[in-house]
Amino acid sequence: MSTTGNDDITVVHLMRHGEVHNPDGVLYGRRAGYHLSELGRRMADRVAEHLADRDVTHVVASPLERAQETAQPIAKSHGLDLATDARLIEAGNVFEGKTFGVGDGALRRPSNWRHLTNPFRPSWGEPYIDQVVRMMGALNAARDAARGHEAVCVSHQLPIWIVRSFVERRRLWHDPRRRQCTLASLTTFTYRGDRIVSVGYSEPARDLVPPHLLAGAKPAKGKGNSKAFGA
Repeated sequence: MSTTGNDDITVVHLMRHGEVHNPDGVLYGRRAGYHLSELGRRMADRVAEHLADRDVTHVVASPLERAQETAQPIAKSHGLDLATDARLIEAGNVFEGKTFGVGDGALRRPSNWRHLTNPFRPSWGEPYIDQVVRMMGALNAARDAARGHEAVCVSHQLPIWIVRSFVERRRLWHDPRRRQCTLASLTTFTYRGDRIVSVGYSEPARDLVPPHLLAGAKPAKGKGNSKAFGA
């Protein structure tokens, strides 16, 4: 639905990037050099098609390659330059660069257990409240850039889920397997003026997502949890 002609309503779509080429199952986090897989590019194209008729006037992405590559087809379809906002970046994590499969990764090493003492902050990475502050800043900046229209912000699973949880007044600590934030999904914030009045969720590329990576799905046998953490 177009919001043209109603300057009081602005829609900001917070999109998770598409699938990443990560054959070793590394928790890539903020590391450079991780690009979309061929499937991930198809996911990005699918969402660009889904949004082609929307009143999108601003597209912005995390500086990481997978987010930039996901955002490019959307910006191109609307004839827009792609902006970058570092506040949309992946959450920091002390396990970055390590494998994280169940029984065969970083959790097997006792030297890493000290990082798992506080799931409420969390002790292994960027504090949840810090993610809220930067992500709300990025959302509000996108809202201001697209007043009366629509914006697309491409980010990463954990920061998207955390800011949604904050807006919907849920606790920030959670089971990562229960995040409703599938690859190439859209978490949509509707603003009336400066205030968020609704939050929606959709999966335009759902049929392209491997079943074990869908929101709330259990990991496929033998695949561990590695890809769930490299969001």
